Amino acid sequence: MKPITLTRNYERGFSLAEAVIVIVITGIIFAVVAMFIRLPVQGYVQSEARAELTDIADTALRRMSRDLRLALPNSVRVTNVGTRQYVEFLLTKTGARYLAEEDSPAAGLPYLKFSPPVNCVINPADCRFTVVGPLPAGQQAIRQNDFIVVYNLSAVGMAPANAYDCTGPCNRATVASDPAGGIITLTSNPFAAQPAPGFRSPGRHFHVVTTPVTYECDPATRKLTRYWNYPIVRTQPSSADSAELGGAMNALLATDVNSCAFSYTNIANQRNGLIGIALTLGSPLSDVGTVSLFSQVHVDNMP
Repeated sequence: MKPITLTRNYERGFSLAEAVIVIVITGIIFAVVAMFIRLPVQGYVQSEARAELTDIADTALRRMSRDLRLALPNSVRVTNVGTRQYVEFLLTKTGARYLAEEDSPAAGLPYLKFSPPVNCVINPADCRFTVVGPLPAGQQAIRQNDFIVVYNLSAVGMAPANAYDCTGPCNRATVASDPAGGIITLTSNPFAAQPAPGFRSPGRHFHVVTTPVTYECDPATRKLTRYWNYPIVRTQPSSADSAELGGAMNALLATDVNSCAFSYTNIANQRNGLIGIALTLGSPLSDVGTVSLFSQVHVDNMP
């Protein structure tokens, strides 16, 4: 009979010194790796931040450009108060031709009257006119409370050819109701109150204005804001706390605005205008630097 042999298994761990050595070596490896990847990672983060700033600025400039191309001819006006910049214009949605007295309209067909006397109660045709051709439809359809503007020549002075100034005779009338049968009805006829012979459009053309629009760029609050749906006034609003802009609808277009500049120049005998928009964005909480974009927008000033 074989003798029974007993064996013992000895389990051996690691000492504290060995653990410390492993930790030190691992730390050294991580430190070396971090030295090589820190700059590429930092560069990637900064590149992403700059791309985001560029995208914000580009989107804001595109929105402003799209709006400004729809500005009523000769309605752009620019002002600044300290570092705050303002650009305002009257936004159009369509245009068409009106029937004039010189067109020898058929009996009973109303035309746009440019001479007194005018009495819309006794003679409703004095405040009605026929649109030559089909009425605009869809999003361009003429609606109640839209404005009809004829032959606008200036945004400053030159009344009654200034759609901003209706303190006396002017060239802006309010649509009384949705047009029907190709005929537009006005709440009143300011065109007939103009000094003779009146500011008639050589091409019998009128524009339809929906609302004034203001863009305010304020580096102090670092915001670019769009305002709309407020009353048309003779003097350009130049404060977010004004009676007009304070009650207007508004939307924030950009933040982190460092600086901005709006400029407007009439060119080619005032048949065209050129609007310059400079916008600089930068985050004050990072070292990504700033992004500056500049855009020029052509506007048609043919009234």
